[in-house]
Amino acid sequence: MRNDKWDAGRIARQDGRIALISGANSGIGFDTAVVLAGKGAEVVLAVRDIGKGEEACKAIRKDFPDAALQVMLLDLADLSSVRRFAYAFLARYSRLDLLINNAGVMVPPQRCVTVDGFELQFGTNHLGHFALTLLLSGLLKQTPSSRVVTVSSGAHYFGKLDFSDLNWQRRPYRKWQAYGDSKLANLYFTRQLQRRLAEDHASTIAVAAHPGWSGTNLQRYEPLAMLMNRFFAQTSAMGALPELYAATARDVAGAEYFGPGGIGGLRGYPVRCSSSRLSEDQGVGQRLWEVSEVLTGVFWQ
Repeated sequence: MRNDKWDAGRIARQDGRIALISGANSGIGFDTAVVLAGKGAEVVLAVRDIGKGEEACKAIRKDFPDAALQVMLLDLADLSSVRRFAYAFLARYSRLDLLINNAGVMVPPQRCVTVDGFELQFGTNHLGHFALTLLLSGLLKQTPSSRVVTVSSGAHYFGKLDFSDLNWQRRPYRKWQAYGDSKLANLYFTRQLQRRLAEDHASTIAVAAHPGWSGTNLQRYEPLAMLMNRFFAQTSAMGALPELYAATARDVAGAEYFGPGGIGGLRGYPVRCSSSRLSEDQGVGQRLWEVSEVLTGVFWQ
């Protein structure tokens, strides 16, 4: 990566490429969609609310009237929805250049579960994207130089998976710990996915990114965080730059991790960044992969 400031102006034209972004109707997902659509990619906005997805498309077309946009229904907290989405996508598209696992939920006020009974943050942020990626992996591997970008967080540093209680049924629920666990799982997933892609001699790579402290509605359950956003957060457009770099820059390698380069990784232009020592434990990553296959019923092929 060059030492000077990297922004969206550096991104090459993306004509002919298909980009799928989960949670693309708001926040950094929306800003990522705006940039990629403006560069000529066909962008699929995978969203829980079709109406909000359509509103996002209207907003994008104000700047790029000829943007190629599609809205498709995807609820990552419902594995049947993930399967329906994947089958519909495979029926419609013959390539997938960029899969950006961007959507997420952060610190709900109390323990909630997905449709399938998983703790909401782990089930949505990790298991939903795990299943989605594996269901689309064949198409990804068929598409030359495709990429999977999974959005993690600096919160992974206080994550530590308890395999005896991944769903927080036995322990007092700690919402920030659960969020950190889900973001740690995103990094384990990225590295394990890259290992399998390499073993299959695929040109696809798996990388991760985090947005630093960016002002989005992800913090809607934390009034104090929403207040502090006014003073400390960078814009969601800046927060989108690390995942855009991971998705498009030429010098990106598999299993790399990108985030803002400012103090504490909270804000600034994208750089390669490090992650916790725990996130590099291949044994834990392998175990999580195997458990995730069983929990989702979706297996690597």
